[in-house]
Amino acid sequence: MMRDDERPVSPWLTCPCSMAPLPNFTSRTPIPMPSLDTSFTLSTIGHLASDYPDKFGIPRQPGLAPSARAILYLADAYDDPMAVSGLEDFEHLWLQFVFDRSPERWSTRVRPPRLGGNRRIGVFASRATHRPNRLGLSLVTLERVETSRKPTPSDTPIAGSRLAGHRSRVKLHLRSHDLSDATPILDIKPYLPWAEARGDARAGFAPTPPTVTPVAFTESAMVQLAQRADGDALRQLIEEVLAQDPRPAYHASDPTATRDYGVCLRDVNVRFRAVASEVGAWLEVFAVEPRDLVTP
Repeated sequence: MMRDDERPVSPWLTCPCSMAPLPNFTSRTPIPMPSLDTSFTLSTIGHLASDYPDKFGIPRQPGLAPSARAILYLADAYDDPMAVSGLEDFEHLWLQFVFDRSPERWSTRVRPPRLGGNRRIGVFASRATHRPNRLGLSLVTLERVETSRKPTPSDTPIAGSRLAGHRSRVKLHLRSHDLSDATPILDIKPYLPWAEARGDARAGFAPTPPTVTPVAFTESAMVQLAQRADGDALRQLIEEVLAQDPRPAYHASDPTATRDYGVCLRDVNVRFRAVASEVGAWLEVFAVEPRDLVTP
């Protein structure tokens, strides 16, 4: 009978790595788990100059006003052209941002404007701005990437923006967004249509695009637009924004409402009113006036 010291030793057991103690898989000792973090610290990677100086009038979803311009200026800690190398190969981007103009308080139930402002649903079943952490996600169109060796203003700044004279090395020129001026941006990611487009997905209470409202201009408003170098582009932006009818839902549903409204776009205040007749209803722009600009 072979003694233990005469038995052949397995090559695996002589491998240096075998010197490490083997885990005891039969032990009932619980494996320590990492603690569940309850808070995180996020840094703003940049701020957005926007055609929308105020919350009122911003389309409730991206893509509804393709003419809306924006420029994303990267913050100093991230302002390196190498950080956006290759981004120009993508047509659309995801921007994660903070609803910084919304209150920190939130409710479990909200009333989406799409439902007329009457029906309540859960906050996590909505895109409400009043939500925990105040985080938002916007799909935007990337027009071009502007970079420079030293921080410089943009070659085509946003008229009326608080950031019109801001300097940075990286400036992303965007369109078709739904973000207010000076919005803090937390992250940028390229959009991949083959992975993220789901045209056949259920869309809850918003299965189709919102109804478009006709927009008309008075002769005096057309004269005011004609005096601007960006008159044609501004008119297109006004039409796209007012076509979404930015009025409160309870005003839009009242055919007898005759009040005047004002929505700020770029460096102007667009004055409009609702008009109704036997042939239909529309929003009429009767003035495009310079607005008071707010400096940083």
